[in-house]
Amino acid sequence: MKNLKFLSIACIAGLLFVACSNDDNGTPPPVNEEEVITTMTVTLTPDGGGTAITLQTRDLDGDGPNAPEITVSGNLSAGMVYDGSIELLNETESPAENITTEVEEESLEHQFFYTVSTGLDVTTDYENFDGDDNPLGTEFTLTAGAVSSGTLTFTLRHEPTKPNTGLDDAGGETDFTSTFAIAVQ
Repeated sequence: MKNLKFLSIACIAGLLFVACSNDDNGTPPPVNEEEVITTMTVTLTPDGGGTAITLQTRDLDGDGPNAPEITVSGNLSAGMVYDGSIELLNETESPAENITTEVEEESLEHQFFYTVSTGLDVTTDYENFDGDDNPLGTEFTLTAGAVSSGTLTFTLRHEPTKPNTGLDDAGGETDFTSTFAIAVQ
């Protein structure tokens, strides 16, 4: 009976020792929570001045039943060069949280990609880069070519392979994507 009591106490003490152990080897690393992005606004300002064109997607209910509201404020002008900037917001918070700041602070872990559909005559060039001189893309230049129409898709990737040759070999996870119908006149 004494041996049974001793064995029981030893087992309980052993369990307490293991439960209170400071061994972190089995602890998973902290998860980097994905940003909540409800709104993306792309502002295209004509080089040399003029009226800016705004592309916006807004989805305040996230994965809810309502489709995102997508707007384009006007057409691009053929032959014009535009300075582009992207603003990301989380409007589920009040005041709205500016996610662009977080993406730029974590530039090594993010990259925007611009996909131009066949038929749309525009080209894009990155204007801001991460600490390793790889593209980030919250700032860019868009050059409108000849009269045309099509779509322009913006995709934000988290932890893409850098450098890469584009979206096809970038890997990573898509944080956000939106497509806009564009016309060049």
